[in-house]
Amino acid sequence: MKFDLHLHTAWHSPDATTDPWELVQAAIQAGLDGIVITEHDYLWTDGELNQLRAAAPELVILAGVEVTGKGGDVLCYGVANPLALPRGMEWGALTREVHQQGGVCIAAHPYRWGQPFEKVLHEQAAELDGIEVMSKNMDDELRRQAQELLRKYPHFAQLGNSDSHEPETVGYCYTEFTCEIRTIHDLVAAIRQRQGVACQNPARIGRKSHSSITKLLG
Repeated sequence: MKFDLHLHTAWHSPDATTDPWELVQAAIQAGLDGIVITEHDYLWTDGELNQLRAAAPELVILAGVEVTGKGGDVLCYGVANPLALPRGMEWGALTREVHQQGGVCIAAHPYRWGQPFEKVLHEQAAELDGIEVMSKNMDDELRRQAQELLRKYPHFAQLGNSDSHEPETVGYCYTEFTCEIRTIHDLVAAIRQRQGVACQNPARIGRKSHSSITKLLG
């Protein structure tokens, strides 16, 4: 199943222009099976999610949260209490809290903006479950560095996401899972078991073919 797990909307991310209804349509057009909305420091409610699910029953629609942590952003999936994950939280405390809630933590766009990723990882005693290895905001050098991290930390799951803030970039990159995902619990289990492969969608970068997928293997 093809999931874009890093998406923002104008409802709750001030730097995004995507209306949620546009997001759903863009995801379908991109050939995705599911999406995970990850606003900045906000977790969508079940009521909000159900509005979208009613409009697009063929699409799996879930929510996580992108926490603005101390030293960098962390994608958190499977959490129920986002109030326990305040902005500026150190990665060590953040990852332990997410795990206590039964969730998983993925470092968003490692090394972006000059982030000293490994320094943050070690000095803050972070217990990450994986990293983004490609997104529309990660150039070739950042993707190369992410691949090096996968080799150095083989327990990390790899995710491909769009980090979309506008409709036309939804599905730019995604993660293809080898298992069925219908709930947030399915997603958490799939990430823990490293059942996903990061992919780039040529149809979203101006190529003609939508069926051909470039995979970034760890």
